[in-house]
Amino acid sequence: MSAYEALAFSYDGLTQDIAYEETLNFVESVLQRLGKSPKTVLDLACGTGSLSVLLARKGYAVLGVDLSEDMLTVAYDKALELEGERPLFICQPMQELELPQPVELAVCCLDSLNYVTDPADVRETFRRVYDHLTPGGVFLFDINSAYKLRGLDGQVFLDENDDSYCVWRAEFDEGENLCYYGIDLFQRDGDVWRRSFEEHAEYAYTTEELTQWLLEAGFGLVLPMGDRRLTPPRPEEQRIYFAAVKEEP
Repeated sequence: MSAYEALAFSYDGLTQDIAYEETLNFVESVLQRLGKSPKTVLDLACGTGSLSVLLARKGYAVLGVDLSEDMLTVAYDKALELEGERPLFICQPMQELELPQPVELAVCCLDSLNYVTDPADVRETFRRVYDHLTPGGVFLFDINSAYKLRGLDGQVFLDENDDSYCVWRAEFDEGENLCYYGIDLFQRDGDVWRRSFEEHAEYAYTTEELTQWLLEAGFGLVLPMGDRRLTPPRPEEQRIYFAAVKEEP
């Protein structure tokens, strides 16, 4: 089963610990540091739309893009609760990004970029994001660090709620530079439980190569940062943020 096909409809219930408000606060602190006040935002790999909805509630005009139709179905339903302008959701892979209009800010959160496991596709994603930003626009994203992904090897994780039970098993392949997750998902269906299995993979990118690829895509300023900190990442940082700015002519 493809990634997030079964997990999509249980995702929010199993990830209630994700602090989307803190993520948005950090995004805005980076923008403040850069002296930027964008009004239009691309939420790249938006998933079930939790961050997209928060952005819309704060008055941003939001475009949400994701590869999974199932995740976008959840996002669309979630956005129906909004008063005022709702996000526009588009189903497409990020390396084939095509938007109806440029944006002033692009965000890609929750290590979504690690899920693009071909470095050539990441470089193409950077080029396409650059092309869809207005002059002076900002691209802000995070990754799971290579240090973290290697440390997950052999680990088992459990997420559960009243209607879902999910077991993640991680294995890092040094030859492929990939962390594989085998995910067993049990979902309640009336009086019975139904089991499904998904395999996910994340590529272990380095700060140095991502910085170089952003510069090659045309960005004039690239700032790697620690996990929700405005300072450079530490050697044992588990999550690394990047802010890249498209220079004005």
